[in-house]
Amino acid sequence: MLYISTRGGMQPQPFSETLLEGLAPDGGLAVPERMPQVDAETLASWRGLTYPELATEVLGLFATDIPREDLARMTAAAYADFPDEVVPLRSIGGGITLVGLSEGPTLAFKDMAMQFLGQVLEYVLEKQDRVLNIVGATSGDTGSAAEHALRGKERVSVFMLSPQGRMSPFQRAQMYSLDDTNVHNIAVAGVFDDCQNLVKQLAGDIDFKRAQNLGAVNSINLGRIAAQVVYYFWAWLRVTDGVEPEFRNGFEVSFTVPSGNFGNILSGFFAKSMGLPVRRLVLAANENNVLDEFFRTGVYRPRSAADTHATSSPSMDISKASNLERFMFDLVGRDASGVVEAWQALDREGFFDFSAEQPRFESEFGIVSGTSTHADRLATIRAVYDECGEVIDPHTADGVKVAREHVEQDVPMLVLETAKPEKFAETITEAIGMTLDLSPELQQMMAAPQHVTEMADDEQALRAFVAEHALR
Repeated sequence: MLYISTRGGMQPQPFSETLLEGLAPDGGLAVPERMPQVDAETLASWRGLTYPELATEVLGLFATDIPREDLARMTAAAYADFPDEVVPLRSIGGGITLVGLSEGPTLAFKDMAMQFLGQVLEYVLEKQDRVLNIVGATSGDTGSAAEHALRGKERVSVFMLSPQGRMSPFQRAQMYSLDDTNVHNIAVAGVFDDCQNLVKQLAGDIDFKRAQNLGAVNSINLGRIAAQVVYYFWAWLRVTDGVEPEFRNGFEVSFTVPSGNFGNILSGFFAKSMGLPVRRLVLAANENNVLDEFFRTGVYRPRSAADTHATSSPSMDISKASNLERFMFDLVGRDASGVVEAWQALDREGFFDFSAEQPRFESEFGIVSGTSTHADRLATIRAVYDECGEVIDPHTADGVKVAREHVEQDVPMLVLETAKPEKFAETITEAIGMTLDLSPELQQMMAAPQHVTEMADDEQALRAFVAEHALR
């Protein structure tokens, strides 16, 4: 299995090299040269596997340059500290089931991929006798998941950019309370898109990237996308455990995914493309609903930093979705020139127009979308709690709200849980009047000193900081 760039300027390379690159040298994103396929017989053979075992099988289709026994050891280590039921499924009524992805160390779905990424990065760097300086951007959960997966690792240093004042107090504490010498938190005066732009500017300078050994762990990293594919297969297998064996083959389910940077739902798109029987992929946006507008109209018009709202589902406060480029690559028939032309139009006019292709979004790719607001989040949190006693976080509430608009009879609707509600205590209190109790460990984290460098939205200042603190 080899990987190419969405913009056509990268020689095919194996998984391990792609893992360390982050952005491709031409500024594009790595995608499989051909999508691996899973037939019904193989899918059935996976039914009795544990989650780490399933991860070994699925990731083994992508990471063909890593020996299977090494991959199995890494997946076992990645999920060793999770509960026995790594990804539990819980019905909340109305034909909707939550896929529990928040059992990891930072209480967010990002741990599902990041814990594996921490293992495989260390493995590859050791094999190649290299170091890597991760420069990433977070709107809330990616940063803490990356830092907790990579803290203390000798060959990796993390520079994580976050928008000043745009994360919840819990999210800030999870990141800024870390005092490991290889973790550098940088709070940028701006919004997430500003942070993401800075990351792309550094990654796009090939000389600087090579000199400083730069890499990425946010969802532009193909390893993140591949690791997230696993839980789509897991969820389908667990749902169909309850289906009579003769009806399992081709049994369709739908997934609703709260979406900001389009990485999580892209993993579902990969799973569907691999042969998983997925009827619909439902994208749930918050008030920063650029992606919902794109999938409803075919016109992609990112907003400026000033027009990007600060909301009560802050991890989705994104107006430029990096991973949309990987979907566009398939939309234009895997023709890199079509991707490049779209981005040129965006730079020139502030938007690009695929309205002629919009009917294909659902008919060919199964993608539909919807928007949720603060009032919707509060009402959904309240309704789910009243109906089944389940407390869900604001991002998951966005998913449930939009999922309810797309439930179909006899098609299970699975909503991907985003985070534990404790991470967004103020919104939970506003919705249901409940103060969530924190464990002694979490209380200690909230009270711990915070370590963060504040910085202007300034590429040169970031370059200087990275150059000064990078591993060599």
